[in-house]
Amino acid sequence: MSKDGTTIRRRRECLSCGYRYTTYEQIERTELRVIKKDGTREALNREKLFRGLVKACEKRPVSMDRLDRAVEEILTELHKDHLAEVPSKNIGAKVMDKLHAIDPVAYVRYVSVYRSFDNVGEFISEIQALERKALRDHMQRRLFKD
Repeated sequence: MSKDGTTIRRRRECLSCGYRYTTYEQIERTELRVIKKDGTREALNREKLFRGLVKACEKRPVSMDRLDRAVEEILTELHKDHLAEVPSKNIGAKVMDKLHAIDPVAYVRYVSVYRSFDNVGEFISEIQALERKALRDHMQRRLFKD
């Protein structure tokens, strides 16, 4: 099995000539459809998802490779639910979770657009929530430190 758990590598041998070769097996994913806020449906566009992450991480120290992995992780999570249609809010929530783990500034950028922040107070509230979570995480690490 591959590192990401989505591909199985098999060594095979031709019964006629004895030639050895490798095959790779992957689960064939069905096309996901997105149910938008207005009720319309469209095919989930991997590139659009990637562009959203790139825009949020613009001028931040985040590699394109890391963003590509994040998109793959999001798609894998969506496919694990075995649904043909996914509400856009579920996709947005997964993107926010990934960005929160990758870069806090990119997370705030994405959330500000996703939640349509109207004023500075909403930014401040979100940043304060991030700071509280960071402090909680830091305190927990100190409790379990060797």
